[in-house]
Amino acid sequence: MTIAPDGRSLLGDVVRLDRLVASDIDPLYAAIGHEEVYAGGFGGGPAGLPADVDQMSDQWVASSAQRVAYVVRLAADSALGAKGTVVGTSSLGDVDLANESVHLGWTAYAPAVWGTVVNPACKFLMLQHAFDYCGFGRVKIQTGLTNTRSQAAIAKLGATREGVLRRHKRLPDGSFRDTVVFSILADEWPDVRKRLQARISG
Repeated sequence: MTIAPDGRSLLGDVVRLDRLVASDIDPLYAAIGHEEVYAGGFGGGPAGLPADVDQMSDQWVASSAQRVAYVVRLAADSALGAKGTVVGTSSLGDVDLANESVHLGWTAYAPAVWGTVVNPACKFLMLQHAFDYCGFGRVKIQTGLTNTRSQAAIAKLGATREGVLRRHKRLPDGSFRDTVVFSILADEWPDVRKRLQARISG
């Protein structure tokens, strides 16, 4: 049986994911409220960058009903920062229980942790929750066609590139995004899990 994500905390050695609440917006804005984060396409691109904490809070309230949004914190003191430091956000949404499908997305990290173990550690916890606890058969991950950095990161997870949805989403500046769609299937998860565990431990 497939069940929907329930927002429970997901804890690993590197990061901890807790359901995003209003009190997390201040530290989240400090972590990701930067031009370089939105330049890659997060939040609809540069025009989607909130001007302040209040605007980010309004954006979160408007979209939180459609997905389970997590705040990503460091799980222990490390070279990346102190335990509990907020370093990003990610979500599980577009839940389709009948077709055993969920979308892992809405992901952004502080530039200081780009290229580190944070992303694979975060993806491991979320994919483990989606496949092993919720019982999904397919996890979709997608990004903009121009966001080559994100495409490379998704491919490195072991996800399969399915194709491009042309003129898929209107962005805050009025233009349209072409979206590259990837997926991981339940029978592919064991290999993806091993790959992620190796990256995290290495």
